[in-house]
Amino acid sequence: MTMLAPSFQWSEFVGMVAGAGTTFAGLPDLMRMLKQRTSSGIHPRIVAILLVSQFVWVYYGLLIGSRPVVVWNVIAIAINGLSVGAYLHFARTERTQAKAA
Repeated sequence: MTMLAPSFQWSEFVGMVAGAGTTFAGLPDLMRMLKQRTSSGIHPRIVAILLVSQFVWVYYGLLIGSRPVVVWNVIAIAINGLSVGAYLHFARTERTQAKAA
């Protein structure tokens, strides 16, 4: 079976379901940060470590030909990338406001 083969096996279905939980685990922090417009409560080093490991997981998924591993980690990279971007934006805004005060 290849990554682009149209067949979909039961093990891939289980992998897709299992991957959903870990992929969207960072979404609540991102949503809270966007809603409150603050960087507080976010640890950028942890998110950066997650990003690096997710890139490695994508590479691993490509090596073993696992669509669930690749798909969920690409989505997780997008979510955590947005979290890092939002953190940097709000942290810069907070520093600017602190200097002005």
